[in-house]
Amino acid sequence: MKLALVHDYFIQDGGAEKVLAVMQEIWPDAPTFALFFDPQKFPHLAGRDIRTSFLQKMPFALKKYQWYIMLMPTATEHHDLSDFDVVLSSTSAFAKGVLTRPNTTHICYCHTPTRYLWSDTHSYVEELHVPRFIKSILPPVLSRLRMWDKQAADRVDHFVANSQTVSERIKKYYRKESHVIFPPVDTHRFHISPRPKKYFLTGGRLVAYKRFDLVIDACNRTGIPLKIFGSGPVEADLRKQANSNVDFLGKVSDDDLHDLYADALAFIHPQEEDFGITPIESMASGRPVIAYKKGGAVETVVEGVSGEFIETQEWEELADHLIRFDEKKYDPHKIKQHADQFGRERFKRELKEFVEDKYTK
Repeated sequence: MKLALVHDYFIQDGGAEKVLAVMQEIWPDAPTFALFFDPQKFPHLAGRDIRTSFLQKMPFALKKYQWYIMLMPTATEHHDLSDFDVVLSSTSAFAKGVLTRPNTTHICYCHTPTRYLWSDTHSYVEELHVPRFIKSILPPVLSRLRMWDKQAADRVDHFVANSQTVSERIKKYYRKESHVIFPPVDTHRFHISPRPKKYFLTGGRLVAYKRFDLVIDACNRTGIPLKIFGSGPVEADLRKQANSNVDFLGKVSDDDLHDLYADALAFIHPQEEDFGITPIESMASGRPVIAYKKGGAVETVVEGVSGEFIETQEWEELADHLIRFDEKKYDPHKIKQHADQFGRERFKRELKEFVEDKYTK
């Protein structure tokens, strides 16, 4: 079986890139096709067979890759995959649109149907910090991309979703069935700490939809200590909003992140995610999660065992949970045991078996 991997692009290192890295472990000899590759941000991929599109050579391609969004479908279709028996695409955007031979099996691991084309189109346009003229021409551009995206999904032989939430979106937007395989989390790297817990924790990529403003508002009004890790486009606005009891940590090392999770009272997850890796990391550290009851968190957090839910994205409800939170009712070892089911080896086993099964049929 000759297999190729296809990824959207290597521009920023996030959850999708971590999933792709594990796929490369499963099939170490497989080349990886991508629209763009920034080697400075991915030094660990030095020596890997990364095959980029013609967009890689365009002016300012790595810094202003969004300029070329209308060329990305064409560039994706130009990936030459004619030599492969199996193509495994890992995508939330373009990679599923590759062209393959009739006898090639194309399996798509879908992180989500493209958010800005389907579920989040209106909020995406509203939240963009661009001139009004650009916003006015975006709707027809997105409509064209949406039509291509649906056609691209029709080319996939088998979809794998990273959660039941995403599986339902695939069925709604693409009219396709999918098999759920949760993404890999390095749960073995996290530890339980006996140290006293004095703060709540949240963090990740600081973008608007993740609703960190809600967490800050709740902690501002209650005076409860909060630590926030990560950086992103709304960081400056969040810093202006926060009182002195809110501590911004920026990008932290893996070791520091592990300690932050282990020493927190609980991790706050106020957004709707397709899956959500940070809540798993918190639970792998034996710490409960306070999560918004939507999206992937519903599938990973067990109420009363590994965390609890807020029903609305309102600061009043979250503040009430923080004030009433009782860490003594949670068993760190049971929480960690629950998190271990989302580990890396489980993902590698399930995905390898799925790919081999579909190839032989």
